Amino acid sequence: MTKQDPQTMPRSAVTEKIELGLAKRHRRENIFRAFGLTAVIFGFILVFFLLFDITSKALPAFHQHWVKVDVNYSEKSLRYAAGDNLADLSYRNTLRKSIYETFPEVKARRDKRQLNGLFSSNAEFAIKEHLIANPDHLGTTQPVWVRVDDDVDVYLKEVEKLGEPLVRIDQKEAQWIKTLVDNGAIEKRFNIEFFTSSDSREPELAGVRGALTGTFLTMIVTLVLSFPLGVAAAVYLEEFAPKNRWTDMIEVNINNLAAVPSIIFGLLGLAVIINLFGMPRSAPLVGGIVLTLMTLPTIIIASRASIKAVPPSIREAAMGLGASRVQTTFSHVLPMAMPGILTGTIIGMAQALGETAPLLMIGMVAFIVDVPSSFTDASTVMPVQIFLWADSPERGFLAKTSAAILVLLGFLFLMNASAAYLRRRFESK
Repeated sequence: MTKQDPQTMPRSAVTEKIELGLAKRHRRENIFRAFGLTAVIFGFILVFFLLFDITSKALPAFHQHWVKVDVNYSEKSLRYAAGDNLADLSYRNTLRKSIYETFPEVKARRDKRQLNGLFSSNAEFAIKEHLIANPDHLGTTQPVWVRVDDDVDVYLKEVEKLGEPLVRIDQKEAQWIKTLVDNGAIEKRFNIEFFTSSDSREPELAGVRGALTGTFLTMIVTLVLSFPLGVAAAVYLEEFAPKNRWTDMIEVNINNLAAVPSIIFGLLGLAVIINLFGMPRSAPLVGGIVLTLMTLPTIIIASRASIKAVPPSIREAAMGLGASRVQTTFSHVLPMAMPGILTGTIIGMAQALGETAPLLMIGMVAFIVDVPSSFTDASTVMPVQIFLWADSPERGFLAKTSAAILVLLGFLFLMNASAAYLRRRFESK
């Protein structure tokens, strides 16, 4: 059967065939549009459930229970003699006596040990700081608020009916907790120490200040090194480098480096930066250098693409007015390419912010209690801190892990918002 020429077909048949073709094409477009919309909605739903799950698990970490102890600062229990330094007294013995006075019915040694376990290991330091701050309280009995143990804190957060044993709290301990609650000796407060304290073996004492400071210092080193080096390399390769075999090889290697696993950069930092040059382990300076090596290919590739996207007419107009090649590049091409360069920098810095593997190789997985004050102090970063807490068997670290993830996301949001603000300013200029 031969195909009929549309010009010889009746007009109604031609119109019908065109309408059928259009209907088929529109149907395909609608299906494609529906698939695209479904993918976007599905992605948003997944992100929403992820954030909802993290937030719901993180909320308990932002409040903490404290218990009031009537501490008897008697000179006998403190073993105080005239002229003694208040910081050197026996506060552990004083705390225990005060706890036993609260529960005089507890006589057995094992029960007393369990009773002491309801209070945080930091309690003796809390009553010590109270007396040092108020030396006139010596020889008196004063109410002092101290943290409860992490198991007690989890129990109070998760149990609706007091007296019902949960996790590592038995029936006897639950009854003691109920007594404290009925007496108004337990109070729930906002956990400001989560933001002002560093890491600790005890969940009720652990905070993110040290890791957050280490992350900030590491990101400063990464930005200071990667941004100028990456932009300079992109400008040279795109504007000044001759097109020959050597530059082609450099371009291929840059593209390959962008696909190298991040742990390889950690091995490079361990072998060269630490072992060869003798730089300190676990330092933000070393971590920033390692992350710079990992981030450079991303910034270079994005910067080259942005520079290449500048219209050639800009270069021709500038050079036609007498500008040199360097003046044209830095006065016209680079400012116009800066929004795209900042976009690539945002992507690279966000990737560096979430990296863990290369930092583990240079020792930033160490348990660091002190807050770093310089680029060479031992420190850790937020992703490594999250990794350590997630691997801990203590149940109190579960909420701390989710809360640290929210803090990391907030840090990423602020960093990206600052970069986006700078990008819009360059776009408006």
